[in-house]
This record gives sequence, C-alpha cells and structure tokens, in this order.
Amino acid sequence: MPRFLIVDDHPLFREALTSALALAGPEIQTVDAADFQSALTILNEHKTFDLVLLDLAIPGVTGFEGLLAIRSQFPRVPVVVISGHEDSRIISEALSYGAAGYIPKSVRKQELTIAVQRVMAGAVYVPEFYEPPSDHVDNSGRKAMISRVATLTPQQLRVLQMLREGLLNKQIAYELGVGETTIKAHVSEILRKLNVYSRTQAVIEMTKLDIADLNAFARDNS
Repeated sequence: MPRFLIVDDHPLFREALTSALALAGPEIQTVDAADFQSALTILNEHKTFDLVLLDLAIPGVTGFEGLLAIRSQFPRVPVVVISGHEDSRIISEALSYGAAGYIPKSVRKQELTIAVQRVMAGAVYVPEFYEPPSDHVDNSGRKAMISRVATLTPQQLRVLQMLREGLLNKQIAYELGVGETTIKAHVSEILRKLNVYSRTQAVIEMTKLDIADLNAFARDNS
C-alpha cells in the first residue's frame, strides 16, 4: 500500500492534497508534516515512504535547502515539489536537484490528481506552461560562475560542494573535523566571493557547473 508524506505548513492545502491523492489512488496512505524538522523525524523513523510532496516554503528551511537535504539523506525516495512559484527557472532548478516533479499550487484538483498519477507511473511531471531555459543563458551563466568559483580556496570549495549535496553546517563541520563557527565563516566568504546573498542562491548558481567542472577545480587546488 503506497505511503506518501505531505510536507506543508498550510492545513487547508494539506487537506486538498490528501483529497486529490485519494482520487489518484484510494489505497494511498498519507502522513502530514507541518515543518521540515518534523518531516526529517518522520522519514528517519519510518523509512517506507514511496513519495514526498514538499512545499518549498516550509518552515525550517529556505529555498531549495529542504529538497537538497531530503535528496541527500533519502536518495531512494522520490520528491515532488509543491510550490506557489510558477517561474520556469525555479522549476528547472528543482528538477536539476532531482525533483521527480513540480506541481504549482494554483493547479485545479483534477490536474493535481493527474500530476500525482504521472509521478506514480514513473514520469516526471511539469506544468504545461513550463519552458526550459535556453542554452545561451545557461552557457553565459556557467562561464560567469566558473570565474567566481576559481577564487575559492580549496577548503571553501570543499564546503561549497557539501552545500550542494544538501549538508547542514554541523554536518559539514563533522565531515571536515572543524568547528561549526569555522564553517559559518567559510560560508560567509563563499557568498561574498560568488556575489550571492544566501547559501541557497549559491547552490542554485552551482547548478551552472557540472561534476567535471568541480573535479577540475579540486585537482587544480590540491
């Protein structure tokens, strides 16, 4: 029997989503979480979920941090983003982080049911208005980010890679064997050098680079 975790802080939307899931599959069981920490606790205690439906604006995380953390800690559980944002760039970023689909909160109940059914069938759902970014925009942004990443020290690059994997400051500190205060200082300097205002934005910009780029930087700085 499929089990879905709904992570959203709005009770009315959780109820609407539960109702849509009942139409998508009457046998579906749902569990709710109103904040991100509760969602992590549930996922850690019950590792049998078939799908997570995650609101981007959930309390406890900013931007794509929640999606990145779940994909990092529970890579076998598909995650569908549920969001009020309808910008194609945000949808592209969510998909690049491994989201199994992106459902705008503005969709009708029938379309919401269809979206869930498609994901359950193994497809990646995106709304009809979605338009992937052009190659020209991607290449321009990638070149700019390469020049900025080149200014990072080896330790800052390692921290940035771990941020991209969805690790929290305390997890990075543990992996590198340093204090959390040191990691906070590294993150602040990374944001300054990359000319961004949050760790989430830094991770978003890093999607303009691929693994080969990051490995090249690591070799050059070793």
